[in-house]
Amino acid sequence: MAEEIKEAVAQEAQAPEAKHQGQRPARKGDHRGGRPGERRGGRPFRREEDDFNDRVVAINKVTKVVMGGKHMRFDALVVVGDGKGRYGFAMRKSGEVPDAIKKSLTAAKKSTKSIRLVKGTIAHEVEGSWTSTKVVLKPAPAGTGIVAGGAVRAVLELAGIKNVVSKVYGSRNALNVVRATDAALQSLKSYDKVMVLRGLKTEEEIKAMHPAPAPKADKGERAPRHFDRRAPRKAEKGDK
Repeated sequence: MAEEIKEAVAQEAQAPEAKHQGQRPARKGDHRGGRPGERRGGRPFRREEDDFNDRVVAINKVTKVVMGGKHMRFDALVVVGDGKGRYGFAMRKSGEVPDAIKKSLTAAKKSTKSIRLVKGTIAHEVEGSWTSTKVVLKPAPAGTGIVAGGAVRAVLELAGIKNVVSKVYGSRNALNVVRATDAALQSLKSYDKVMVLRGLKTEEEIKAMHPAPAPKADKGERAPRHFDRRAPRKAEKGDK
């Protein structure tokens, strides 16, 4: 009888170990509830998706001499664009390269600009300058591609321009080149704006050339649908 009692006690001692076998140990934040990838309260992290593509143009190391020694940081120049006429750029600093890129990417998406594309190229020749840098952009026929390099190519490709010829004069600093390219793209003018500036047409004539689209009818004002459009069946002799 004593041996049976000892066996029962031994089985009860082994039962908790078998029950928890194969489970991970408790973690520090398990009392909150929810999965590790969820926020407090059970809400999962959501990553915002957009149509922007990004490109890192330049990464520089910046050193500042202070009383305790040298303070080293990194700055990143990032260009973003959706390929449909919208683009943006920004440069931010941080103690680590990934953090600098992330900060620049966020700032670039907040300061986007738009241009009007004409058959994959620009409407006319433009020039843009920033400090000692000058950028010239010329439209090109289909099949030419982007004749540019470095920072100019990054801005033009992400903006959606397919055929263009460019030339950079003066300083080749990446930030100055990007800003000069932006100044050139923002100086583009449309046909309507040029005609008004030259005094050849008035704003009323321009508006008449582009009439506003007709408003769409509401669901309640739509004409009733005729589901049975078949011709009526001819009466036969057997019909009453």
